[in-house]
Amino acid sequence: MASYNLKRHRAVDDLTRLAAANDVDVFCIQEAETSKLPDSVGRLALTARTATGDMGLAVYADPERFHVLDSRVFTVRKALHDRFLLPGIERLLAVRLEDRDSGIVSTIASFHASPLSAVNATRRRQIDEAHRHLREFSLGSPTLMVGDFNYPLFRKGLVKRVERDGFSLTISDGPTYYYTPRIAYHFDFLTSSRMHVRSVKTLPIGLSDHRPILVEATPVGPDPHPPSDLPGAVAVDDAAQEADGVKPNE
Repeated sequence: MASYNLKRHRAVDDLTRLAAANDVDVFCIQEAETSKLPDSVGRLALTARTATGDMGLAVYADPERFHVLDSRVFTVRKALHDRFLLPGIERLLAVRLEDRDSGIVSTIASFHASPLSAVNATRRRQIDEAHRHLREFSLGSPTLMVGDFNYPLFRKGLVKRVERDGFSLTISDGPTYYYTPRIAYHFDFLTSSRMHVRSVKTLPIGLSDHRPILVEATPVGPDPHPPSDLPGAVAVDDAAQEADGVKPNE
């Protein structure tokens, strides 16, 4: 799978080339003008999208390989920046996919944390809340959340927080955002649960200020204790989910 921040839709023309050149099965997008996204990118079909201006999220998937079981948009804690400048922004889009050949179900999410105008503590809370939503939505299936985390420094605390959530954090083999030719950071990476992440590669720069990343990962089986089976947990019905998560635009 691949992930790419389009820089407010400017890099949309890179998608078909990237998908074909890297044999991508699932493509997660951030900062897209979702109403203008193409219905397909090579052999990938637009599976789900948010509705937020040019800062939206989307997921493409290969319809011949995957059957889409469900998709949902979730809200997470808003930074001060969001409340004043992007009050309607949606920062988490999740899709549950079934592999048509193996029958294995996986949950894939596109995520975009608040920018550097917010403090790291806010982004950690956003990631916490995203993991909580994904644990409920995934129904115990292997889960991978990829995107622009806007978290280039002081990641030790984030790693501990992510592991406490039952996830692992993986960065790519090269920086994804360059301030200058000599100053660069990892902004785009992933967290996962019950996934064997074999590699995460940073791809060459395109029309965006972010470099796309390419992930090779394999699900390792469902959670033996999904959320509804945990002590004190209850199954979430549709009405309860609608309070936090909403169906994305198809």
